[in-house]
Amino acid sequence: ICVDTNFINWFRARWPESHPGPPRPWRERRHRPSRRTLMATRVLGFERVERAYKPLRRISPNLVRAVIAAEDGRFCDHHGVDWKAMHAAVSNVVDEDGATHGGSTLSMQTAKNIFLWHGFSYIRKPIEIPLALTLDTIWGKRRVMDTYLNVAEFGRGVFGAEAASRRYFRKSAANLSAREAALLAAVLPSPRRRNPAHATAFVSNYASSIERRMGDVDSGCALKR
Repeated sequence: ICVDTNFINWFRARWPESHPGPPRPWRERRHRPSRRTLMATRVLGFERVERAYKPLRRISPNLVRAVIAAEDGRFCDHHGVDWKAMHAAVSNVVDEDGATHGGSTLSMQTAKNIFLWHGFSYIRKPIEIPLALTLDTIWGKRRVMDTYLNVAEFGRGVFGAEAASRRYFRKSAANLSAREAALLAAVLPSPRRRNPAHATAFVSNYASSIERRMGDVDSGCALKR
C-alpha cells in the first residue's frame, strides 16, 4: 500500500513535532499525547477518567516487552501494519470473555485511540491502515510505543501505564515487575472486563503465557534511544 503524499503532508501539518525525511532522534520532553477520542468518549459518557503521563524512558522495559509479546509480536519488523497477522486474524479468534483479536498492530491501535472510533467496523480499517503506516514512518517505533502506553485503556476509565500501575499495584510504571507488566498487558484486549489486580484464572494463565514470551520478543526498536 502506498500512502498518498497529500495525506502525509496533511498529517505533518496537523502534528508540528513531526519531521520530514528519515527519522531523527526523537526528543521525549517535547511530546506529550493529549486526550483523544477514546478518553473523550468516556468523559462525555460521564465516566471518571484516570490518566497520568509518563515518558517512555520512565516506564519499565518489562511493560514494553509485555505489550509487544501480547499485542504485536513483530512490532520491530513491520512498518505499521502486520499483513501476516491480519490474514491470520480472519478466523476472528474470540476469548472466553468476548474479546477479539483482529491482527491490529500497536501502530494501528495508536492511530485508532488518537484519531478514530472504537468497536468492530469494516469502515474504520481502510482509514486506520494508512494512518498506522504514516505514524510508523513519521514518528518511528519509539514514539509510537510512548504514545500507545500513555493512551491505552488498562481498565474502566484507567488510561496509560502510569495510572494503571498506581491504581492496580500502587507503584510507578518505572518499577513494574515482569509479572505485573504481563498482567497489565493481559487486560488490553478487554480492559473494561478484566482486572489485573484481581485476575481470573483465564487472565492469570494468559499473563503467564505473555511472561514466557517476553524474553523472546524483539523490543530493541522501542527501547533503544
